[in-house]
Amino acid sequence: MPRGGGLMAPGARPLLLLAVWTLAAPTQGGAGEAGDGGWQRRGPGAPAALAEEQRCAVERRADLSYSEFVQHYAFSRPVILQGLTDNSRFRALCSRKRLLASFGDSVVRLSTANTYSYRKVDLPFQEYVEHLLHPQDPTSLGNGESNLVGHGVGRGHLGVPRCQDPCTFSSSLLADTLYFFGDNNFSEWASLFRHYSPPPFSLLGTTTAYSFGIAGAGSGVPFHWHGPGFSEVIYGRKRWFLYPPEKTPEFHPNKTTLAWLQDIYPTLAPSAKPLECTIQAGEVLYFPDRWWHATLNLDTSVFISTFLN
Repeated sequence: MPRGGGLMAPGARPLLLLAVWTLAAPTQGGAGEAGDGGWQRRGPGAPAALAEEQRCAVERRADLSYSEFVQHYAFSRPVILQGLTDNSRFRALCSRKRLLASFGDSVVRLSTANTYSYRKVDLPFQEYVEHLLHPQDPTSLGNGESNLVGHGVGRGHLGVPRCQDPCTFSSSLLADTLYFFGDNNFSEWASLFRHYSPPPFSLLGTTTAYSFGIAGAGSGVPFHWHGPGFSEVIYGRKRWFLYPPEKTPEFHPNKTTLAWLQDIYPTLAPSAKPLECTIQAGEVLYFPDRWWHATLNLDTSVFISTFLN
């Protein structure tokens, strides 16, 4: 089954891939962290702003009851939820400074940003943030044809390439579309996730599983589908494109969402265009079962999904 912006974990306990030690209570950060958590680039070399859609086609609700959610959205259409939970503490813990301090030496598994995510690379979280968390190269297909070179490159679990200190990066890896979006073993980030408050809605007979991601501006996952869930933006902005199950989108599974937006989107007739909207920090998008969706990070974005298994 096509894979999306994070894998689903069995069971209901929110756990993740990275090794972690106890997180201290958040303190007031500097001015740079207050707004964007220190994730946005400044000065020369900063990415050009990526545009939001002209008109959001997904309804926003700040006063939604559970009965309204089930009756009008849960099985039929997406909706954006506002103000139903307070995740200010979790947001503070997800700043760039705090995550690097807590998880910098931990190994994360990156996947190629394509529909089936064939390619995997393991490397320290700090290496990912400092060397690979950059704006998307518009010319990259996102098909995972990349290599680690130099000292410190070995093979980890199941033969996945693993970068060990010291490690250098080839130009093809630096240009490729690899990012951290939830390919997890669900065993080690519980101390962070206990501070997250998921949306208060669930569906009968389902359990919840979290998936956490951090991605650069212009990155995203092409069209795919899976079960229902919620996706909250912690920092940054994420533009979503959605089609109902009966309407298969036109896309190439090994090309990036940015390439799709540039090459295919302008050619679509109005009736063939997706529902779309940009999710702002603090907002939560709900997507129903088997809805096609693609994502495009307009800024460096930190996000978390709650899948209903």
